[in-house]
Amino acid sequence: MEHLIDIESLTKEDILNIINLAKEFKNGTKKSDVEKKTLALMFYENSTRTRCSFEIAGQKLGMNIINFDAQHSSLSKGESLKDTIENLYFLGVNAVVIRHSLSGIINNVMRLVKYPIKFVNGGDGTHAHPSQALLDFYTMLEKTGSVENKKITIVGDVAHSRVAKSNIALLSKFNADIHLCAPSYLQFENLKAFDVKYHQNVKEAVNNSDVVMVLRVQNERHEKEGYPESSEYKRLYEIDTNLLKEYASKDVILMHPGPANRNIEVSSELLDNTVGKTILEQAQNGVYVRMAILNTLLNKGKEV
Repeated sequence: MEHLIDIESLTKEDILNIINLAKEFKNGTKKSDVEKKTLALMFYENSTRTRCSFEIAGQKLGMNIINFDAQHSSLSKGESLKDTIENLYFLGVNAVVIRHSLSGIINNVMRLVKYPIKFVNGGDGTHAHPSQALLDFYTMLEKTGSVENKKITIVGDVAHSRVAKSNIALLSKFNADIHLCAPSYLQFENLKAFDVKYHQNVKEAVNNSDVVMVLRVQNERHEKEGYPESSEYKRLYEIDTNLLKEYASKDVILMHPGPANRNIEVSSELLDNTVGKTILEQAQNGVYVRMAILNTLLNKGKEV
């Protein structure tokens, strides 16, 4: 594991090593192997959880953190991302976390950079968000012990969701029973490419689910014209207490990568009760999982 770009590139052993290391960090039984190394956070899209989580993870590991400001950098003068990253390497940066609106840009830049800086994908377009899938998996294991044969239902804007794609890739490796639920205008274009069961009826999808993962409707990623109003989506697909109580498993786990649109894809009442607390625990677990990711990538026994 030289970089973290997507889930498909990871073996089951890679994934479990990260999960086990995250447990050690959370339990306080593991110390950092990467103190004084330097991490640059290069976020070209807005972010709260992912950016803060990586920053706190780096701080807990004793790393130096650079919050790269793209708008006020030499990129605004025409410098390429490749040249920017190579200069950061020579300034002493050991790893970069990049979030960008263009799918695949991190893979492309990584191939061009000639020096051994470590790349972490903090979310690229609609392609992948591997650290989110890893922290989601950690949270599921913490709550259920195993995802094997568990019914995990992902509800919402799967068409534009890098989180859905990364979770499907990861959960498939561990024999989860994966279901997707979305209206026709928010489903994957090539649904057959994914080994999942698809539903348009939310009650059918949620029925007997062990985990319900709700996704935000990403209005910024599609043209609003031609899409129904939020009230129509809410009427047909909102997850609320009554729906979970009537159809889901008795011990159902509610998850959301955030940010949540209250009273559109998920009710405020549900977010604020005990079932909704798991969403906050996801954010907390993200710090330890990202500590494990950074420690794994940068602890290679030599300077990068």
